[in-house]
Amino acid sequence: MDERDKKIIELLRENSRLPYTEIAKKLGVTEATIRKRISELENSGVIKKYTIEVDPEKLGYKTITILGLDAEPRYLLDVAKKLAEMEEVQWVATSTGDHMIMCEIWTKDGEELFSLITKKIGKFRGVKDICPAIIMERIK
Repeated sequence: MDERDKKIIELLRENSRLPYTEIAKKLGVTEATIRKRISELENSGVIKKYTIEVDPEKLGYKTITILGLDAEPRYLLDVAKKLAEMEEVQWVATSTGDHMIMCEIWTKDGEELFSLITKKIGKFRGVKDICPAIIMERIK
């Protein structure tokens, strides 16, 4: 991967719908060059997928939470997989540091979040500690 590939990735991260012709124009190369390079980036697994970013509040989700969770080691992956199956959970990762599992949860309000934590997540076998942090304002 060279600097041109890195610039292509940067442009696509800003706008994954950017036409190949526009990328080519910005980088001073042909569209065929961009098409070939993007294909190589996809085939090598550098580009895994194309996606969109949405504003959760405009979808009715007023409470965005980063949840740190600890589990008994033997249940760690089971808990992570159960979280990943939940509609409200946007992403899940196992981690080091303060918590074994981190995830992002979107709910309509604090009441829905409380119910989700106490009636569902808190009842998963092996869950030891749950530490929600509500996002006040997203800067970047």
